[in-house]
Amino acid sequence: MREMPGRRVPVNGRHVYVEESGQGQEQVVFEAGAACGRTFWDPVLPLLAGRARLLAYDRAGRALSGRTTGRLSVDDLAADLVALTEAVVPGAFVLVAHSMGGLVARRAAERLGSRLRGLLLVDALPETAPVYDTWDRTTEKVDRTLAVTQALSRFPPLARLFSGNVRRLFPADTYRTMLAEDFTPAGTAQTRKEMRAVAAAIPQFRARPPQLPKCPTIVLSAARAARGRERQHAAIREHQRRYAGTLPDGRHEDVDSGHLIPAEQPHLVADRIRRLLGGTS
Repeated sequence: MREMPGRRVPVNGRHVYVEESGQGQEQVVFEAGAACGRTFWDPVLPLLAGRARLLAYDRAGRALSGRTTGRLSVDDLAADLVALTEAVVPGAFVLVAHSMGGLVARRAAERLGSRLRGLLLVDALPETAPVYDTWDRTTEKVDRTLAVTQALSRFPPLARLFSGNVRRLFPADTYRTMLAEDFTPAGTAQTRKEMRAVAAAIPQFRARPPQLPKCPTIVLSAARAARGRERQHAAIREHQRRYAGTLPDGRHEDVDSGHLIPAEQPHLVADRIRRLLGGTS
């Protein structure tokens, strides 16, 4: 499996596992989406290694961060992200977040203030998206499926079967680590918790949307929809575009990719991070 130096960092009475790579005066922090941790960013990190100090981590309860007691809300996860940056990321930095991680990052941005140099939201759904209108029911259906996956994932051949789409997109050593850490009964249990946290967060975000980040922000939308979901996908992209339009310094961009943009288009993601750092592609 992949080997990178890492450490557990205490945050808010629990721990998160952090890996640091790259070098330079500038800094980038990565927040993965649901079901994913620090390894999700492996395709992107080598492309920026000579440009900045890079920090990827496992949220509390996931992978090497270890189990947590009780259920953590999106606001709790945002507080962990803020505490983590206060502990190990001195000064300003660019924050990159994928999918569900966008909710965590946007709530954290309220407290990061001028430390946040730039924000890259990678196919993150704004709470206004109509898909969230029935998210409670969607979560119930997904949870039933994940409960079966959780039971069966203790058998390695079945875990590999369930994660076939990931195997095709990530380096072999990254996939082996994901298989050992994320596509396990414990990893799937944590994914179920994160799905429920999103369901609980959406009404809160709609009632009190996070303050708009004042830093330069790029919103990337996956342009390729799964078959049969073209209409829903178009609505999501439109709400992502509208969200970017509300920002003081926002930009929206469609990407020729499915949802896992960092794995399918890592060079593009790295390029947009460089732009937020103030460099060129």
